[in-house]
Amino acid sequence: MLSVQGIDLFYGAAQALHDVSLEAKVGEVTCILGRNGVGKSSLLRAIVGHQPIRKGAIVWEGQDISRLRPDDRARRGISYVPQGREIFPLLTVRENMETAFAVLPRAKRRIPDEIYELFPILKTMLRRRGGDLSGGQQQQLAIARALIMQPRLLVLDEPTEGIQPSIIKDIGRVIDLLRQRGTMAIVLVEQYFDFARELAQQFEIMDRGEVILAGRPEDLDENEVRRHMTV
Repeated sequence: MLSVQGIDLFYGAAQALHDVSLEAKVGEVTCILGRNGVGKSSLLRAIVGHQPIRKGAIVWEGQDISRLRPDDRARRGISYVPQGREIFPLLTVRENMETAFAVLPRAKRRIPDEIYELFPILKTMLRRRGGDLSGGQQQQLAIARALIMQPRLLVLDEPTEGIQPSIIKDIGRVIDLLRQRGTMAIVLVEQYFDFARELAQQFEIMDRGEVILAGRPEDLDENEVRRHMTV
C-alpha cells in the first residue's frame, strides 16, 4: 500500500501542497480530482520523487521512500506516466519501450507479449518514430513503457488529456483490467469525472493544495464533487 502522510511541497517560496494525506491500496484505483492548478500533478511528482517534500512522509510497502531518488523508487516498483506523455520523439516505438529496461534486472529485459495484447496498435508501429504517432497512440506508448517496468504502483497523470474518445475507452479498459488483477495499486489524476467514476474505488478531491473531500464513490455527493471540478 502507498501511504502519503501529511506532506507539504514548495516551489521556491510558493507552497503547492498543504498537509496532504492519502492511501492507495493494491487492487484499487485511487483517483485524484480537482480543477487545474490545485496541486494534483505536484502530488504525483512528490510520490514518484520528481519534487522533494518539505514535511511529512511517503511510505510504500511499509518503507519510507521520501528521500529516495526517482530511479530508486522505480526500482521499487513505482511507474509514472506523466502529463503530456513525454515519450522520446526521435526514438522508434520499440526504442521508447526499451528505455524501461533501465530499472529491470538483465534477465527481465524484454517486452512482454501482453503489451501487444493490451495495445495492439503498437505492434504495427515498432519502427515508427514516437514523434510521428498521434496523441492517443503516444499515450498508449507511454502507458506501455510504464508497464514494461513491471510496476506494483502505477501513477497516471491525466491519461485522457487531448485523446480521441475511442482511445479513451481503450485506456479505461486497460486500467480496469490491471486493477482487476489485484497485483498493483493505481493512482490516477483525471479531469473527466465520468471517466473516473467508472474506474475508481477511492476519490480524493483537491482544492488549493489540500484534500478537501475523500471517500468511496458511494459515500460522496456527486454534485459536490462536480462543483469542485468546475471553474
